[in-house]
Amino acid sequence: MTTAAVRFDLPEPDAFTRPYWDAAAQGQLLLRRCRACGRAHHYPREFCPHCWSEDVTWERASGDATLYTWSVVHRNDLPPFGARVPYVAAVVDLAEGPRMMTEIVGCEESALAIGMALRVAFRREEGEEAVAVFHPGDC
Repeated sequence: MTTAAVRFDLPEPDAFTRPYWDAAAQGQLLLRRCRACGRAHHYPREFCPHCWSEDVTWERASGDATLYTWSVVHRNDLPPFGARVPYVAAVVDLAEGPRMMTEIVGCEESALAIGMALRVAFRREEGEEAVAVFHPGDC
């Protein structure tokens, strides 16, 4: 008997994060915004990490970001990353303020530059949650 390999790249949605994953399936990136201090944050939490208020709400993000930093991953033994190497792991600054860990797709490493404009896209696999990735508009 064979078992499927454990995947390390898939989210585990729960009742709280379900709106985020439902929006991703529709090609929309959601953030949480605090009504007390006005700041947005990502990853989704039930409280504001800036002022600790629980008065936070979902907000649709613009999908625009700038590249803060990146690293090209040449080796990763965890499924399914080994089949994707090399890939670009990155941190981006969302237009709304938060930083987000992600992957850059559709662009050669040599074309990447700190501060370059990026746009959200979604990796979709049959039967799995859509995951936000980013690509430059001119690559």
